[in-house]
Amino acid sequence: MQLEVKPLKYKSLPGLSERQLAEHHDVLYAGYVKKYNEIAEKLQTVDLASANGTYSELRELMVEKAFALNGVKLHESYFDNLTDKPQSIGGRIKELIIERWGSVEAWTNEFAALGLCARGWVVLAWDYQLNRLEHYVFDAHNQGGVADTEIVLTMDVYEHAYFLDYGTVRKDYIEKFMAAIDWSVVNGRVASK
Repeated sequence: MQLEVKPLKYKSLPGLSERQLAEHHDVLYAGYVKKYNEIAEKLQTVDLASANGTYSELRELMVEKAFALNGVKLHESYFDNLTDKPQSIGGRIKELIIERWGSVEAWTNEFAALGLCARGWVVLAWDYQLNRLEHYVFDAHNQGGVADTEIVLTMDVYEHAYFLDYGTVRKDYIEKFMAAIDWSVVNGRVASK
């Protein structure tokens, strides 16, 4: 099955220029979709007999498949959980955040701080074993994910997500990100929790 680039549901976001969004979505995200499709095609004809833990084409393709596919999925989650129509937090996600962190403010402070220390992604995820929300940091697409979790909110903190608009001032980007969260999407992700 070939993946396809999903379109954005908005043309611009408060605090992010159209150029920044186009570079991030149309170039970088689309590149991960293309690369995943190339890897998936190569896996159909890879020599299984040469599989080896030190190096083999099969091993390399599988490692890069996870990297590319997580690049696709994390970007799709990121773009989907943003809106050009800012809204206040409410609903089930607010209840779960207060239950876990004591207040929305405490959660916001921690999530934003993680955005300053992460190298790639900050995610709010539902951890099925712990039966609660947890924060996780992905330093790369395939480093940091935790098994048996479901991503609820995704923030991209790689420089490509904000550098055209904010240069090295990641803190300002994080503030704009927090103001553009589509809480209806996030609430849809936690509806059954």
